[in-house]
Amino acid sequence: MIGQRLQERLGQAVIVEDRPGASSNVATEAVVRSAADGYTLLSIGSPNVINATLYGSLNYNFIRDIAPVASTASLPDIVVVNPDFPAKTIPEFIAYAKANPGKVAMASAGNGTSGHMAGELFKMMAGVDLLHVPYRGGPPAVTDLLAGRVQVLFDVVTNSIELIRTGKLRALAVTSTERCRALPDVPVAAEFVPGYEATYWTGLGAPNGVPADIVEKLNREINTALADPALKARIADMGGTALALSPLEFGKFIGDETDKWAKVIRSADITAD
Repeated sequence: MIGQRLQERLGQAVIVEDRPGASSNVATEAVVRSAADGYTLLSIGSPNVINATLYGSLNYNFIRDIAPVASTASLPDIVVVNPDFPAKTIPEFIAYAKANPGKVAMASAGNGTSGHMAGELFKMMAGVDLLHVPYRGGPPAVTDLLAGRVQVLFDVVTNSIELIRTGKLRALAVTSTERCRALPDVPVAAEFVPGYEATYWTGLGAPNGVPADIVEKLNREINTALADPALKARIADMGGTALALSPLEFGKFIGDETDKWAKVIRSADITAD
């Protein structure tokens, strides 16, 4: 969506190229090594700041080598369970988990993914012992949750919103600080675990060294696009919120997120697969 709006506003072709691999590390390294001319951008998000600590030997330093250009959206994770699971609220879930330590299986899309991090933070702050079951991606984790082979999943809202709407999964809470406009009846986890917050965010970065005037121009055009009610509505329909920050604000946000998840990774002794 952002690429399309940039193309319209800049009058130049914007090509979105998928570079999968190593939890975004392949794409990140490719952009780090590209020319710092503003023509190659990186779609960045929560995995990038997690990887900064999760992987011990990257060929780049994300904070040093990628310049923040513009944030685009914030999306909560959502705590979902199989409808047959006995807990219908977060307090009931915490009580059940404490009565059955190590027996509630928490699925994730893999070690170090944003959902895994959200779950580990919840375990620490709620004082519960959940059994982490990593999968190779989100779809198989959701499949086993639907089948009742695992009990809970902290999933980005865009992945599970339709399953919640159709009653195939039960939502216990969102992990943001405010309720999700797409699911207004689902409470915020922090209502029951004070201070808890874990959001998946997205944005754009560029190779370090891109001239400041180019960064400012791209930021201005992206923020103008994000102010469009039609684009805001599309993001809201997916369960997210448009997030417009200046490059300086976005850089501070990235730094804070890096520090936050570094503490969780070290405390829970999480390693990459």
